[in-house]
Formats: sequence, C-alpha cells, structure tokens
Amino acid sequence: MRILLLARYGRLGASSRVRFEQFLPHLNAAGHEVVSAPLFDDDYLTALYSEGKRKTTAVLAAYANRLGVIRTRGHYDLVWMEKEALPWMPASFEAWMLRGGPPMIVDYDDAVFHRYDQHPSPLVRGLLHNKIDRVMEAASVVVAGNDYLADRAREAGARRVVVLPTVVDLDRYRAPPPSGDGPPVIGWIGTPLTGSYLEEVRDSLTRFAETGAARLMLIGAGNDVLPGVPAERVDWREESEASDISNLDIGIMPIPDEPFERGKCGYKLIQYMAQARPVVASPVGVNVKLVKESRAGFLASTRQEWWDALLKLVSDSLLRRKMGMDGRREVERKYCTDVIAPKLIDLFREVAGQAESARR
Repeated sequence: MRILLLARYGRLGASSRVRFEQFLPHLNAAGHEVVSAPLFDDDYLTALYSEGKRKTTAVLAAYANRLGVIRTRGHYDLVWMEKEALPWMPASFEAWMLRGGPPMIVDYDDAVFHRYDQHPSPLVRGLLHNKIDRVMEAASVVVAGNDYLADRAREAGARRVVVLPTVVDLDRYRAPPPSGDGPPVIGWIGTPLTGSYLEEVRDSLTRFAETGAARLMLIGAGNDVLPGVPAERVDWREESEASDISNLDIGIMPIPDEPFERGKCGYKLIQYMAQARPVVASPVGVNVKLVKESRAGFLASTRQEWWDALLKLVSDSLLRRKMGMDGRREVERKYCTDVIAPKLIDLFREVAGQAESARR
C-alpha cells in the first residue's frame, strides 16, 4: 500500500510524532510505503515556541505546499490525515479540495473542534463551528484517541469510529529504578504553551521546594513557566525525553476541567507510567480512566487534594515503587506501540481493501 500522511507537524510536534511518526517503522516493516507531508515543518514550531507567535509568510507557504500535495493524492491507496487538511479554512473549501481520491482516515488526539465552536469571535463560530464535524463525516474512518473524541465523531455522523489510545514505544522507555539520591523529584513534561497549567499546583510545589522535602524538575517548560518557584529546568529533546523522565520520582499532569482539555489523551501520564513512575493528575477526561484502571497514582482537584496526594508519594518510597510498577504493567497491556501498531495496520488493510473491492 502507498499511504499519503498529512500530519500537522513533523517530529517536533508531539501529537504528530506520537500519533503518526512513531508508527512509520511498523508500517514500513509490514511492506507499506508512507510518504510524509507535514503541514508545518520543525523550523515553524521552533520559531513558535521561542517567539510565541506565528509568522504569516511561513503559514502561507505551508498552505500553498499542502494544496500542492493534496493534488497528488490520486497516486496513493490511502490518505492518513491529522485533524484536518487546512486549519481555519471553511469546510466547503476543504471538502472541494479532498473530493474523490482514495479513502481517508482522519486521526484526532484532542478536541480541535472546540477551537472553532467555542471561539470568542462570532464570525469564526459562524463560519467554522461545524468544520471538524464535516471532516469527520466525510472520512472513511475516524480514529479517536479517547471516548470524548469518539463520541463527537459519532454525533457528527462519522461512518466508522475506532478508538486507539496514544501510546509509547517501550524500546525507548526501559523503566529504570529511581536513583534514590536526595529528596524525591516531582516532575512535569510539556511545552511553554501548556506550562500555564502548572499554576494550579504552584502552592504545593513551592511548599515542597521551600522545605526541601522534594525537588521540582520541569522538562520543556522554558524559563517563563512558574516564575519564582525553585526548579531544575531541562530543555526538551526527543532523544533524551525518556531518560529525563527516568530522573523523576513522581509525574504530574494538572489541567483545567474545560471542554478542550477533556479531549486530551493523557500522554504525559502514559510517559510517566511507562517509566514506572507514579502520577498525580487532575480528574479531567481520559486522566480518570488512566489513573483508576492502572492504580498508578492519585487524582486531585483542589489545592488540598494536590498537597495530600503529593505528600503521600513524597513520604513513602514503597508506595511510589508499587504505583509506578502498576502503571508500567498497564502501559505494557494497553498503551504501547507493540499493542496498537498491529491494530492500525489491520485497519489500513481493511479500509484499502474495501475501497479496492468497490472499484471492481
């Protein structure tokens, strides 16, 4: 099979990397050719993270290139797309550009539809409120990272919806034991754009740091996140993220209970769990399922709940070890590429095969 991959980003984009790029070796090993054509390149994301703004010229160039790539889709057996082909363009234009051609599988790992239907501008809401619904409806299959996203796809009239969670490659996550040197390390991994979520737990983290009961490590947050809170700040790098997480003793994922956040796939938690580290997370969206089914940590809503949960883990190394191993076993059962890649490949074969039969 020849597959055209229309991801949003290259490997620097977390969603594109974990929902698409990390499966390419499995697809290639199964004999399939995947041509990757991301909308935005790594230079675009580097500038966005460092400057906090999008360059108009880079966006226009990306859109022009994407339109050219779309015109080649007839040379492929399958189109594999992330979220939408052309963000912020009307559904009618995107449908016109994608009409005909091979079957299309569209993947969602967050509630991108809320970027439109809950936008503060009435004009944007009026033009784009149903944009993602129409893309879902047109797709041969919608692949959703969790039930929240799957439910939206079904409501939109998607012909077929398959839930495949976000996963990690366990060859990269070896779950080494914690070093045991010094106070326990409470850690977080993310980007400067999501670092604002940490304000929810500022008080607890500050108290631990000031008393010396625990240390704080922020991976990928940059220098502007949690100003004034003592923390070791580590630049994110793909080649070192797994080993950086292994330097933690506890992983955290605070997020607000808002519509967009309810569509998140809990990737941070899965990363912590893969390295056998216990977690504390806000009870929002898929976080509830991940923590309750794995027994890998605690859910916390209020400041007091965050403090109590973190204190239990900071104070008890045996509890940290037990919960960490419980999380690792859950990842091995459900949240790794070894489990999900065969399902994805079978889905591709089935969809392409059905299209070929229909043409005969």
